[in-house]
Amino acid sequence: MTTQTAFDLIFRNTLLRSSATPVDIGVKGGRIAAIEPRLACEGVEIDVGGRLALPGFVDTHIHLDKACLLERCGHIHGTLGDAIRAVSAMKRNFGIDDVYARGARVLERAILHGTTRMRTHVEIDPRIGLRSFEAVKALKRDYAWAIDLSVCVFPQEGLTNDPGAEELLVQALRDGAEAIGGCPYTDTDPNAHLARIFDLAQQFDLDVDLHLDFDLDPSWSHLDEVCRQTEQRNYGGRVAIGHATKLSALPPERLKATTAQLARTGIAVTVLPATDLYLMGRDASHNAPRGLTLAHKLVESGVLCSVATNNVLNPFTPFGDASLLRMANFYANVAHASVGEFDTCLDLVTELPARLMNLDDYGIKVGNPADLVVLDIRDSRFAIAELPDIVMGFKNGRQTFERRRPTLFTPRN
Repeated sequence: MTTQTAFDLIFRNTLLRSSATPVDIGVKGGRIAAIEPRLACEGVEIDVGGRLALPGFVDTHIHLDKACLLERCGHIHGTLGDAIRAVSAMKRNFGIDDVYARGARVLERAILHGTTRMRTHVEIDPRIGLRSFEAVKALKRDYAWAIDLSVCVFPQEGLTNDPGAEELLVQALRDGAEAIGGCPYTDTDPNAHLARIFDLAQQFDLDVDLHLDFDLDPSWSHLDEVCRQTEQRNYGGRVAIGHATKLSALPPERLKATTAQLARTGIAVTVLPATDLYLMGRDASHNAPRGLTLAHKLVESGVLCSVATNNVLNPFTPFGDASLLRMANFYANVAHASVGEFDTCLDLVTELPARLMNLDDYGIKVGNPADLVVLDIRDSRFAIAELPDIVMGFKNGRQTFERRRPTLFTPRN
């Protein structure tokens, strides 16, 4: 038993996924200083009441810069190409304040839904310039009290075919971007696109996070080139691919071989259920394919995976509330996850995306930042199934939000 004169904060009666019975968590200087069944010490106390605490949800793939655009869309966007063209036209008129306001709207909802870490992808090209990047940098600064925001810059509309895009990318990389992405399927020379993205990643020592293979045609793929670049540059563990809906269209033997290739090269996969389901299979007259890659099955085969938000209320995804718990539940439903796989589905929005982003200080462990969100549930196995309320959150030991439990007013006899 640890005996100290004082902690800054003590969480009493806290259930962790790793503990069979509730424990106490002592916080000092914004970090976890002790985790024991009964801490004998003084300090401000919060009784968690035996409810589940998590280190917060981790969103590896979201686009804050183009969120909340539905009111500006004058027509229905049914395909990926339609959505790209629609946003391309709109972003010419995006201002820094506009991007900031729309991004803040989504960021605040994510915080209230328990997200404590996030990687946002930001488009960089001659049409938007660095305006979105400047807005997101301001969001990163202004919301650091509640969430760690990492910025991944990428050219949505190609690179080799878009003069001026690379120079702007380099400028953003020099000015603090923390990862670089790519979108080879929009480039006239996809392999050159990928090679240049990897060149810049090595030059600035950054992780790579790509949009890749976003369709259901199994006859071609850019994944082999990504694997080749990853192995050639010894970049395993630093590369992620988002969407990868082609994997859902592969027959079993090809999927098995591709899965082994991903595991061997150390390339992670992020599945984006809301967007993938909305845009894939729209041309089917009946028996429409889901277009959803089964992340929890890839995890079983040694592939690092995450489930993330992607877009919120825009032509790519006209839905969304930035809740990763809801997204994991949505994924589990559509992916036919069994009850025994619910824990892995929770991993897909917590531990696994933290590994994907190489977050060494993530988790409720002594020495780590005191980042906790409390769920109104007493058994982590049912967090995915029940979608419990997320009642409070803390960042570096400071409370960031509280959700009061709903009250049911039953009639009196």
